[in-house]
Amino acid sequence: MAFWSSIVDSPSLLGLLSLFLLPLLNNSTTTTNGFRLGIIRKPTSPNLPVFREAPAYRNADSCNNTQKIHITMTLDANYIRGTMAAVLSILQHSTCPENMEFHFLWSRYEPEVFSIIKSTFPYLNFNVYRFDSNRVRDKISKSIRQALDQPLNYARIYLADIIPTHVKRVIYLDSDLVVIDDIEKLWEVNLEDKVLAAPEYCHANFIEYFTNIFWADRKLAEAFNGRNPCYFNTGVMIMNVEKWREGGYTEKVEIWMGVQKQKRIYHLGSLPPFLLVLAGNIKGVDHRWNQHGLGGDNIEGKCRNLHPGPISLLHWSGKGKPWLRLDSRKPCTVDHLWAPYDLYRSSIHSFEE
Repeated sequence: MAFWSSIVDSPSLLGLLSLFLLPLLNNSTTTTNGFRLGIIRKPTSPNLPVFREAPAYRNADSCNNTQKIHITMTLDANYIRGTMAAVLSILQHSTCPENMEFHFLWSRYEPEVFSIIKSTFPYLNFNVYRFDSNRVRDKISKSIRQALDQPLNYARIYLADIIPTHVKRVIYLDSDLVVIDDIEKLWEVNLEDKVLAAPEYCHANFIEYFTNIFWADRKLAEAFNGRNPCYFNTGVMIMNVEKWREGGYTEKVEIWMGVQKQKRIYHLGSLPPFLLVLAGNIKGVDHRWNQHGLGGDNIEGKCRNLHPGPISLLHWSGKGKPWLRLDSRKPCTVDHLWAPYDLYRSSIHSFEE
């Protein structure tokens, strides 16, 4: 992964991008990533996209099939293109992709989406579970962006209640990211006695994630007593779901959601109640595992550049999504790093342009 580790130090990001994408331009039948461009899956609904079939990756001579890596993502027709790219990136960069087991949560029964996954990844080991939106609908408070108010955005709070009890820990990932390193490295992070692990950002202004009403109420602000709280992004987490169940963390998060309904103590969807319960009491992970914010801010979605340092995961959190910006022909520079993982067949942007 030396290429990705040094990419941000290069004087010309676009120059490196051209080197990365060049092999894809030179082969109209089979790309260097193994895409079989001739195999097209017809959609079962005219409103859903068509995807190329991904290859069955075998990246190591031998793998211990008893070592399962459990990855959880939400499943939504509006984000299915991002989900397909994320899954492809994980499989492509994993030493043992056959050890991956995906757990998808959906809130609406959409059999077409299930068919898309099956046809795009015929060999994928995955399960689909229903998340009951009614469980959270009356607990959601309006935030600064409508997408953050969708019930499925809160499904991560209920992971431990939904997935089978034999699953002891999972990696939770958002759908607007790609993994460019072996995700087994993230899986092997030692949580020690913590319920959750994620990259922490202690330089961020933590105060800004809560309203003046919160900080003015001494009793509420005491929630952080005895902790040194730092911001962490809930789009990339390793969760010990067994400890989560035992500690009743779902109920702890719900309590703060109830306070929010009454007093408006924060602005951003499902993130702040996680911070209220866990900030300052998680296992920190190397920042390379969440190069987040690439979607821009939550209001305008302006372009952002990569942060210095090595990169293992690129995350388009924020308003702007790479597939939408690429299709609009107004992409940010970083969106071209997402494009090679896009399996969308009828994409407006193409490597032939």
